[in-house]
Amino acid sequence: MPFFTHNHKKLFYREQGSGELLLILHGNTASSAMHAGELEYFGRRYHAVALDFAGTGQSERVAAWPTDWWQQGARDALALVRHLGESRAIFMGTSGGAIAAVWAAIYAPQSVRAVIADSFVERIALERVRATLAERAQRTPGQVRFWSDAHGADWEQVVEADTAMYRAFAESGGDWFGGRLPEVACPLLITASMTDSLLPDAPAQAIQMAAQVPGSQAFIFHGGGHPLMWSAPQPFRAAADAFLSQVARQ
Repeated sequence: MPFFTHNHKKLFYREQGSGELLLILHGNTASSAMHAGELEYFGRRYHAVALDFAGTGQSERVAAWPTDWWQQGARDALALVRHLGESRAIFMGTSGGAIAAVWAAIYAPQSVRAVIADSFVERIALERVRATLAERAQRTPGQVRFWSDAHGADWEQVVEADTAMYRAFAESGGDWFGGRLPEVACPLLITASMTDSLLPDAPAQAIQMAAQVPGSQAFIFHGGGHPLMWSAPQPFRAAADAFLSQVARQ
């Protein structure tokens, strides 16, 4: 199985296809196991690679997750680019993975050719986070099945670690980028659903974020849910394909 080590952590990834490197970054409480559809679809034209962030999926567990977990995920993803022998990659992230993808572009503009960032926001209110965590606490059969498929038998430890981190982040202000979005210099596509019940202000924030990054694009779809990538895959992939075609011509 493909593993690599970064910052003394053993990290797992899945890969499919050949060509230009396209990294796929999962959201909070998910893992690369949930991105088989994206690996199959984008692996037809790219070397598609899905990473398990530290503490998730088949990567090494982390007892306590720091509130800069998304930034650390960005650094791990950039290390994976180097591990794979590449100097640049296209980054595609959804939900929390979108935040990590944007941070990668901020940290290492020379290593990120373009970013597709799906179903995320720049800032989140504590009340919204509390509502999300209350939904998690229900432990419905669907939730348990998703988390078990993503992480295995110890899924509850993963979810609890993420929950504690997410709550602490929101209590500290809930600002993911600290005013640094204008530092993104690569082509950026932000996608969102107008019917995202988890992040109902995602469309408005998508437009606000795009306004901070010259040359960026926003695709807002009236349908689907959270994340758009999974709830409305055909519109998402059509928007991603059009954007990637533009990037290829640059």
